[in-house]
Amino acid sequence: MSKKLLGNKKRGLVFVISAPAGTGKSTLAQMLLDEFPETVVESCSCTTRTPRMGEVAQKHYIFITPDQFEEKMRAGEFLEYAKVYGNYYGTLRTEVLGLQEQGKHVILVIDTQGAMQLKGKFPATFIFISPPSMDELKRRLHTRKTESEEKIQERLDWAVHEMKMISHYDYHIINDNLEISYQILRGILMAEEHKLKNLEGINTP
Repeated sequence: MSKKLLGNKKRGLVFVISAPAGTGKSTLAQMLLDEFPETVVESCSCTTRTPRMGEVAQKHYIFITPDQFEEKMRAGEFLEYAKVYGNYYGTLRTEVLGLQEQGKHVILVIDTQGAMQLKGKFPATFIFISPPSMDELKRRLHTRKTESEEKIQERLDWAVHEMKMISHYDYHIINDNLEISYQILRGILMAEEHKLKNLEGINTP
């Protein structure tokens, strides 16, 4: 079996990506999915918030009610969960483990609260993406034109808190150039696949 840039393991790895809203984490994650569609997948999280324009159920999120979410919490079905801006978000354990068993590398784009729940309890590589500056983040949030001034300020205030968590992550990428940031991100995945502690289960010719 010939080697590939990614996807040489029988059991996939998990990569946690956190970043303040507007930093570009979703764009960078999508670039990975586009380049490595057979190897890299994003776990579909559960959320209690309403779908945004263009979002597709079971693809972008699993949309459920607060009661359904809390029932899953009590049943221990989530690897991690957090309440952000008044809505619950959570990662289903069965979804992640099932994708890993298929040899897929799983991307979890989650809040710092959820990431810290996983830290030290679940094997994963933790990547934090930050904006070049808070002024640039504010500009990007305004450019999106999807939220009120009050909501933007709420996101900026939360971003200050999130940035204080960078030291808990394995890698830090400053997204001041999308293409360079992407090359760093894909390089991290390749390096982690070939890290000695992760070599068990590498497919051989």
